[in-house]
Amino acid sequence: MVVRDQGISRRPELAVTARALVTGAYGFVGVELCKLLVERDWRVLAGHRGHASPPDVPGVTPAHLPLSSEADRWRQSLHSIDCVVHLAAHVHQMARGRQDDAYEAVNVAGSRFVAEQAALAGVRRFVFLSSAKVNGEGSNSRSFRADDRPEPQDAYARSKLGAETILREICARTGMEFVIVRPPLVYGPGVRANFHKLLGLAELGWPLPLASIANRRSLVGVGNLADFIATCMTHPQAAGNVWMVTDCEDVSTPDLISRAARFMGRPARLFRCPPAILKMAANLIGYGAEAARLCDSFVLDAAPARDILRWKPPMSVDEELERTVADYLARRKK
Repeated sequence: MVVRDQGISRRPELAVTARALVTGAYGFVGVELCKLLVERDWRVLAGHRGHASPPDVPGVTPAHLPLSSEADRWRQSLHSIDCVVHLAAHVHQMARGRQDDAYEAVNVAGSRFVAEQAALAGVRRFVFLSSAKVNGEGSNSRSFRADDRPEPQDAYARSKLGAETILREICARTGMEFVIVRPPLVYGPGVRANFHKLLGLAELGWPLPLASIANRRSLVGVGNLADFIATCMTHPQAAGNVWMVTDCEDVSTPDLISRAARFMGRPARLFRCPPAILKMAANLIGYGAEAARLCDSFVLDAAPARDILRWKPPMSVDEELERTVADYLARRKK
């Protein structure tokens, strides 16, 4: 576990034999987590589904593990594993069209399979990466808490809640410990999807009608998320709970674009336009959900992570954003 007090970082040394299986190990969060665990003397089995050649992550042992089949292969891989971190998922997509079947097959049935195999193998703790979307969508009036009644609004969020429910049932029946982590939007080097598009807007330097947006959005850098997951793998008080995790600094959309532009050496040309008009125009052309994410607040209450687990993000928003921008620009030059 990571304990920080008055700016000093301390953690007990892990036994050399501590072993973790990370599913989705070569994904956006998985690579960052695997690197961190190797630095902290974990023996890491990097689970992947074999859809592409895995990247080189020094210190990990690759393991081709189909998500919902080949139970014998899973049992062999799970032998002597202390903790499973289940990251593999069909990620949220804004694309129009039905994704329900994929969410059900991967996020729900796949999570059930992995948790069952882990419990049968005697794994002590199972850390599941869920999503803050389980709590609902943007709200300008309150912060979401881990103990709020879930209000998932789309198929992806419902699938994550379904996986959480199944994991609780399996752990109650078998005695395996669970930890559920609900992050907001995750950003960092290699980020794709909506955050990548936002970086593109910042790079263009075009005038954008966003200066009147006064929202607050919780984010979490991929490095901070990896650090928090590592804490949840060992902290005795993490078990049996749901945790919100953020960078502990909420930002507005115009502030985020301005910071990104500054790290790019570009001007941020933002002008004022009422958010209601922006939303109305976006709805007319079929981009209402995207506009809501730009205009609405989405704030998580991550105080329990700080107060109970004594966790603090190792990187500030600016530090992670600078890393993200540098990686974005480097990839653009290739």
